[in-house]
Amino acid sequence: MQRIGCRRCGLVRQVRLGFADPLRTYTRAFERHALELSRRMTIKDVALQLRVGWDVIKDMQKRDLQRRFARPRLHELRIIALDEIAVAKGHCYLTVVLDLATGVVVFVGDGKGADALDPFWRRLRRSRAAVQAVAIDMSAAYILAVSGHLSNAVLIYDHFHIVKLFNDKLSILRRELHHQASTDQDKKVLKGTRWLLLKNPENLDPHKNEKQRLAEALKLNKPLATAYYLKEDFRQLWSQRNKKTAERFLDGWLARAQASEIGILERFAETLDQHRRGILAYYDHPISTGPLEGINNKIKTMKRQAYGFRDMEFFKLKILALHETREVLVG
Repeated sequence: MQRIGCRRCGLVRQVRLGFADPLRTYTRAFERHALELSRRMTIKDVALQLRVGWDVIKDMQKRDLQRRFARPRLHELRIIALDEIAVAKGHCYLTVVLDLATGVVVFVGDGKGADALDPFWRRLRRSRAAVQAVAIDMSAAYILAVSGHLSNAVLIYDHFHIVKLFNDKLSILRRELHHQASTDQDKKVLKGTRWLLLKNPENLDPHKNEKQRLAEALKLNKPLATAYYLKEDFRQLWSQRNKKTAERFLDGWLARAQASEIGILERFAETLDQHRRGILAYYDHPISTGPLEGINNKIKTMKRQAYGFRDMEFFKLKILALHETREVLVG
């Protein structure tokens, strides 16, 4: 590219060209060709094919992603889901906001606390979007953040996270009962039942005698059997005819959990009672954070393709573009 200089001030500038961008050593046609190859090839393979450095191809991809996805439009947001995802070892998290109507990631924040959402709230206020419902887990930080910034939106507590929380309580109860077991036979029966307790009954493998092993464990221990059957009954909360029926079902389940005289179940029932409004709101807006699990799986596949990402800004842009990405391993 030619350069011109001013003899008076000494300033040097590149001549503007119609076929190339300033401060770039390649033409726009070359960039389009490289981006087209990037749809089917890794950055390294494209660089080898075109005989340029891999950082040149990565810079092309990053600029293209910034042009198209850096600032998603928020004014049409109506129903959203937000959750944290683990991106690396050592408690490294990102907070992701998903538009449930379109399946598009509209925000990626650093960390998993309420502070990670501050840039999103500022952009959302400027867009004047009328968000009607938000699907979250029962994290106190997320509840306070959403309630403070979207006071008119309905909070829906994700039923997958609630069932997972119950499974965690069930695992804790099994460990406590294992420590309290008086005979080696009782301990042996309880030791291998963790995954059997967490599985749904229809997923138990008859070829491995999983049903028989689970039945023996429940027969030997009454508290464990009570907790297990309450867990299976609890799953029916989200399959009732309407919200009124679901509320009666929840009241009955909470009463049985309180009457079980099992400390973990009693405390869990109190937690559910405190969050009953958000749990039953599922019948007003049947949404969940489930689609974010699909996003998480795509992120894992993307990381395997690239053997990880050191440029966090580039990684976030790739997440924002996931709705246009197919899970195809190349290279």
